[in-house]
Amino acid sequence: MQRKIDSHSPPLDKTRKNMYNYSYSCIERGMYMTIRLLKEEDFPQLLALWTATPGMGLNSADDSPEGIRQYLRRNPDTCFAAEAEGRIVGAILAGHDGRRGFLYHLAVGESQRLQGIGRALVRSALAALKAQGIRKAALVAFRNNRLGNNFWKSIGFSLREDLNYWNIPLDE
Repeated sequence: MQRKIDSHSPPLDKTRKNMYNYSYSCIERGMYMTIRLLKEEDFPQLLALWTATPGMGLNSADDSPEGIRQYLRRNPDTCFAAEAEGRIVGAILAGHDGRRGFLYHLAVGESQRLQGIGRALVRSALAALKAQGIRKAALVAFRNNRLGNNFWKSIGFSLREDLNYWNIPLDE
């Protein structure tokens, strides 16, 4: 049985201007956080967050400023940042091929973990994909990324042991 991602998250603001943005308070640390759409100018903070996150797989082409700019232009309504006190403390990339959604690069700063930020980011990305008619989402996590794999399992994702993941670079 699949568990709900976060039954305690606030409802999303459905106005077009703020369709997927919302805010909530993390009482334990007195932090007020906003989930908002990612912007191209967020790249320096994203890169800093990703490089500080163990288990994150980055490459020089896809995760370059141009690679992220291209991804955000293709997926303007499905990629999110968690922002607190003017800085990005978490982020997720999400997109789709018209049939299945894909989640990439979920990261939450180490000192902000275990406050529901990752769940809120995933919830936002999945809601955005669903709003675009996508009914399933997938992701790739490194096998040795125990923290990440435990997180995905804890929010209801299931491991597909019947598949092999195949890859081929197109720029060589």
